[in-house]
Amino acid sequence: MTQEKTTGRSAPEVVKSDTAWRQQLTHEQYAVTRQHGTERAFTHPYYSEKRRGMYHCVCCGAPLFSSERKFDSGTGWPSFTGPVSAEAVREHEDRTFFMRRTEVCCARCDAHLGHVFPDGPEPTGLRYCLNGVALQFRPEAEEGK
Repeated sequence: MTQEKTTGRSAPEVVKSDTAWRQQLTHEQYAVTRQHGTERAFTHPYYSEKRRGMYHCVCCGAPLFSSERKFDSGTGWPSFTGPVSAEAVREHEDRTFFMRRTEVCCARCDAHLGHVFPDGPEPTGLRYCLNGVALQFRPEAEEGK
């Protein structure tokens, strides 16, 4: 069952039951996006993806990050200097594992994407360090189809 409710943002919020998410996503996608997991570094092909295109949320399909803002951080995860828009993601403090970090979630469906750190390159100085399994890449030639 899928519900969409308006929350004051330009895109509706996608809300699904836990059962629906489990049916839609692979085991690893579910563990990362719905249970706030982390994939192992250097294991997802998006880490080294070089083509131009858009990275969408694997759960709801919302556009999140452009390849124009992607850079090689050397961390083993896809990294970006910022999302496609401020409305695309939500950020909040994450104090799990005795750390203090800023979690990044899809603003449309609340999928856990990764974390943002203040050690990225200019122009933002930010490093959005994301789980590749939480994303779906669409090459520029296929975008908009």
